[in-house]
Amino acid sequence: MAGPIIIGNWKMNGLTKDADHIISALLTYSNNHKNFAKTVVCPPFTQLQHVKELIKNTPYGLGAQDCHVASKGAHTGDIAADMIKDLGAEYVIVGHSERRKDHSETDQLILQKTQAAQSSGLLPVVCIGETKEERESGQYKEVIATQIKGSLPSEFKGLVAYEPVWAIGTGISAKNEDIAEVIEFIREKLIAQYGENGKKTPILYGGSVKPNNVKDIFAIAELGGVLVGGVSLIPEDFLQLVNIAQDFI
Repeated sequence: MAGPIIIGNWKMNGLTKDADHIISALLTYSNNHKNFAKTVVCPPFTQLQHVKELIKNTPYGLGAQDCHVASKGAHTGDIAADMIKDLGAEYVIVGHSERRKDHSETDQLILQKTQAAQSSGLLPVVCIGETKEERESGQYKEVIATQIKGSLPSEFKGLVAYEPVWAIGTGISAKNEDIAEVIEFIREKLIAQYGENGKKTPILYGGSVKPNNVKDIFAIAELGGVLVGGVSLIPEDFLQLVNIAQDFI
């Protein structure tokens, strides 16, 4: 099973009844389709164990939405990467723009979280991307280069997700030519930083991805998949992304 990876970030959404509804649709799909692109769900912490049980022995992957830099300790309310791994998750999202903005997370902190994730055996999905102001001022490449250098460790075994901040949850997806330009730029930076290994790092796109635009996004050279938010809460739409991805396996 190859092709693009589809990661659904539920964000701060999902009671047990919502998780049951979403996963039920995904299970129906997997029962009827034996070969499809890697598909990962990232529910809130409160639903990780429940979703893990629901998708046991299925092709679906499980991920979390954040982790702490420490493996344990006096950090009330935080969740360690080791705890996430212990639940059976494979992935963890770090450095999402909402964390960078709402919690003032710096590249240095994201680097530490990435290292913690890798040390626990998780695959970190490191998010990078520019704001509207940085895009309009022409600083976006400088911003992205800084984030790559500052957020990724000397040895990186995860995924990079390009999510322009101005396209997240706004309904405005970046133009395909703009996505392609940045994905190519990220690839160049990864190769410069990691050599041959930089050619293998999956690069995802996120930002108002929908069934009506994802086919063109999947067709972008060097793109390794998508990281989606709101669409992942609508199983019919999310599964359309998975279905369309089959054309690129």
